[in-house]
Amino acid sequence: MRRSAARADSVQESGADVTPSAPADGAPAGQVPQVVQAPPIQQQPPRQQEVLRTEFAFQLPRGYVDESGVVHRDGVMRLSTARDELVPLRDMRVQENPAFLSVVLLGRVITRLGTVPIVHDGIVENMFASDLAFLQDFYRQINAEGHTRAAVECPHCAEPFEVELGGSRLGES
Repeated sequence: MRRSAARADSVQESGADVTPSAPADGAPAGQVPQVVQAPPIQQQPPRQQEVLRTEFAFQLPRGYVDESGVVHRDGVMRLSTARDELVPLRDMRVQENPAFLSVVLLGRVITRLGTVPIVHDGIVENMFASDLAFLQDFYRQINAEGHTRAAVECPHCAEPFEVELGGSRLGES
């Protein structure tokens, strides 16, 4: 409404004969209609920011034995990225033997293993088979985030339980 009032004033200053017409809202001619303010916007309480957990602690069943005979069992694995799964595919060892994929992949995502200064695929390659199998399962669990489990019901007693649907090889998502 201010716009039309301002135009009328500028036209009157120019000397033109202008008769104010009645506003569309039904107020008498010549009166400025009152502006009704909208109620204040209610502030939403601040949401708790969800924290994404990217590292997961584990304990190897047997443990990695380093060259000085020290056993390392406690470690940390981080979530895998697409790059972590793609880069090993260019590795010559993986191209020659696809079973080597899980060793190279685990060497990329294990961030800590006991007091071993740097974890790499050579460390993973020298682990016991039971520890390697454990790490492959652990990798699937943390990266699938429950997507490989399904809720089912026993057909006899109707008791609900979960089953593991996974089973693909590591790095083949």
